[in-house]
Amino acid sequence: MEIWINPACSKCRGAVKLLDAEGAEYTVRRYLEDPPTEEELRTVLERLGLEPWDITRTQEAEAKELGLKSWPEEPAWRDRWIAALAGHPRLIQRPIITADDGSAVVGRSEEAVRDALSR
Repeated sequence: MEIWINPACSKCRGAVKLLDAEGAEYTVRRYLEDPPTEEELRTVLERLGLEPWDITRTQEAEAKELGLKSWPEEPAWRDRWIAALAGHPRLIQRPIITADDGSAVVGRSEEAVRDALSR
């Protein structure tokens, strides 16, 4: 299991605390310091069953600078969204937990983290 975190994020800290309390074995990836590649993002999106716009933090300054809210959320634009996330990792929703069964969740709630633990 791996968890992508921003240590400054309260949701990330809460997810790590819950994983620790449950004795989970996991690795931490500080994705702002070690950004995922476009290929890693494609893999995680497949595991999540989501599209890149579903995990994009559109309120971030970078999103506003890029004009993401005006980008179409359609397959023809998918690669452009992924490139934006890879180039501006602050835009990636967090935390993302990749479970041992090959799935993944966005662990913003205790229920989502527990879901990842159960897989």
